[in-house]
Amino acid sequence: MVTDNDRAYAIREIRKDEVELLKDFLYEAIFIPEGVTPPPRSILDQPELRVYIDDFGSRKGDHCLVADCGGKVVGAVWTRIMDDYGHVDDDTPSFAISLYKEYRGKGIGTQMMVKMLELLKKQGFRRASLAVQKANYAVKMYGRVGFQTVDENEQEYIMVCEL
Repeated sequence: MVTDNDRAYAIREIRKDEVELLKDFLYEAIFIPEGVTPPPRSILDQPELRVYIDDFGSRKGDHCLVADCGGKVVGAVWTRIMDDYGHVDDDTPSFAISLYKEYRGKGIGTQMMVKMLELLKKQGFRRASLAVQKANYAVKMYGRVGFQTVDENEQEYIMVCEL
């Protein structure tokens, strides 16, 4: 349970009837640098983004935790073994995480990450990966929860957390 100004956030597994929310959180997860116009929601139809949510819950490594504030889902962290930007091998789940803007910077994302890493370890996974834009403020948080940069390109870090 995370608290913030008398509001409590429960970190729990997503329910089947909530999986459709991942589309919203995937859009929220797109890093938009300051001063850049956000892309249209139709960007979610691109194959490189659909891989994060299509048929979620049907594959090995598909896990999702949400932050619930009084019955409203305000954030999600999910993993999947997929050929995405953070892919390192076919045995390592890749992370996606997102919170609605007004809930960022309150420690909720950190708690979701920690809980997901614990879940993956219990499931027998040896590590997890992610890709993050170099300018994204979340880079520091990923480092605090145990992710280390293993590769990079012009715009992104590829990070791995050994479980």
